[in-house]
Amino acid sequence: MKKLLTGNEAIAYGAYRAGVKFGAAYPGTPSTEIMSNYAKYPGVYAEWTTNEKVSLDVAIGASYAGKRAFVTMKHVGLNVAADSLFYAVFTGVKGGLVVVTADDPGMHSSQNEQDNRNYGKFAKLPVLEPADSAEGAEFMGLAMELSETYDTPVILRSTTRISHSRSLIEVEEPQKLEELEEEIQYYQRNVTKQIVMPNNARKLHVIVEERLRRLAEYAETASFNRLEPGDDELGIVASGVAYQYAREVFPNATFLKLGMAYPLPRELFFQLANKVKKVVVIEELDPFYEEHLRVLGIPVIGKEVFPITGEFNPALIRQCAVKAGLLPSTAHVQIAATGEKALPAINLSPRPPMLCPGCGYRGIFHELTRMKALVFGDIGCYTLGCIPPLDATHTCGCMGAGIGVLHGVDKVEVKDPTVAVIGDSTLFHSGLAPLINIVYNGGVSTVIIFDNRITAMTGFQGNPSTGNTLQGKFTVAINIEDMVRSMGINKIDTVNPFDVKKVRGVLKDHLNTPEVSVIVSRYPCTLYNKEKYPAPIIEVEKCNYCKNCLKIGCAPLVDRENHVEIDAILCNGCGYCIKVCPTGAIVQDQEFERGECHV
Repeated sequence: MKKLLTGNEAIAYGAYRAGVKFGAAYPGTPSTEIMSNYAKYPGVYAEWTTNEKVSLDVAIGASYAGKRAFVTMKHVGLNVAADSLFYAVFTGVKGGLVVVTADDPGMHSSQNEQDNRNYGKFAKLPVLEPADSAEGAEFMGLAMELSETYDTPVILRSTTRISHSRSLIEVEEPQKLEELEEEIQYYQRNVTKQIVMPNNARKLHVIVEERLRRLAEYAETASFNRLEPGDDELGIVASGVAYQYAREVFPNATFLKLGMAYPLPRELFFQLANKVKKVVVIEELDPFYEEHLRVLGIPVIGKEVFPITGEFNPALIRQCAVKAGLLPSTAHVQIAATGEKALPAINLSPRPPMLCPGCGYRGIFHELTRMKALVFGDIGCYTLGCIPPLDATHTCGCMGAGIGVLHGVDKVEVKDPTVAVIGDSTLFHSGLAPLINIVYNGGVSTVIIFDNRITAMTGFQGNPSTGNTLQGKFTVAINIEDMVRSMGINKIDTVNPFDVKKVRGVLKDHLNTPEVSVIVSRYPCTLYNKEKYPAPIIEVEKCNYCKNCLKIGCAPLVDRENHVEIDAILCNGCGYCIKVCPTGAIVQDQEFERGECHV
């Protein structure tokens, strides 16, 4: 039976169909839905881990023990997992091991554009790149076979459009996998292969290089690398979603469609070059294929025509091709032939991202702004604290960076009051090590931990402080205060961010205390908790239009030029605006009992 599946759903299905028994991930857009879908299949084990390196290490363990395993992560997650990836290439595998990395051209939800095809060359392992959902499922099986045949981890690279777009895929109900408990066996020790101390590693490196040579030979005849015949004017090299776009724009060209991004098929490149007058490389982000062709001495048209940044689409490729003379200037008439419709121009008012109505982060950021504190941020919903009118955060680099940056700034003794902010999930991902570093090196920094009881930005996944696992099991919920106290931090306060008086007092106390300290701001995510209360109203006769309420950056508060209104549909009734109004003009129109804030 055929189904329309997203690339992420298809990759999860492909893993299950390929007999993968073990999956691990740290959630990160655009990869998150792969593991959450895989976890629903019967007879498999899947978990959210504390970070991507941990994900890969536990999957390597499952592979060493003989089970097929895979990990998923967004592109920057592979940077975190790189140390483990490199040693696994040397040790090899037993059960198949696949690393799914979802790149994000256009930075829809990321801090950079990163082309993870480069990890294939850097770490010396094969990289497969599907061009639609059907190939996503198929390539998972191929990747497992490659992994076991060549004794190596394999990268499966997706991108945002492949991950989130849908295409038809033939779905069969696979035979239910046997339960893990029924397949327990003794671990087979292999010291010379799995312990990479120098003497062993030197020998393993020779094996890695020989393996890469054999994989390059395989790439020449593999079914996923294929020449697709066309006219002899243009030969186009492409893979992934760029292949789909290029096919629309150049329907008559000869194509070399690459399913394996590394190692690359040398002879197929020469075959293409001998068939056509011009070779064109169409690839998002880095000139990965282009540079390889140039090294082979094959003249190509590439990044001098097509951009090195941003996400591609058919219109962009067509525009660049016309400008470079690869298509006639009348190529716009092809739009009708390809079915591509030009959308009418729509003038929409800009809508900057902002914290949700009722978000517990808002109160902390508003007070920090009032205190003119330097706020070193992190990756998560609270990154939005940098947006006007809050204008609270000053830096945001990568997961867990804020605490380390704060310590460095404090050690050079700037005059400003300083804090770092980090979420509960990010704390466990990569915030513990820099927090311990502050204690160890005699720091005096203040760290605010936003505990909203869930991993919110990527879609409400559990984490070690929630006590619920990916597959719905309840386990130990790590108490953040106890954990921090065990590090040797004695000054710890827990606040409800909507308790304005207490928040102000605690912040003032911590910012003026010459020792390392932690504030836990605990309030459940309003979208996950789904608590909604009656919206307050504004008594216009009391409103002096001071705009103090507008400074909290809450969407339901609407500036009407001479007064402020509250949009009751957007408002969830948190009441924070009532507490910041100096004239008492914002009031609760109804009596009600508010739920617990779980402090």
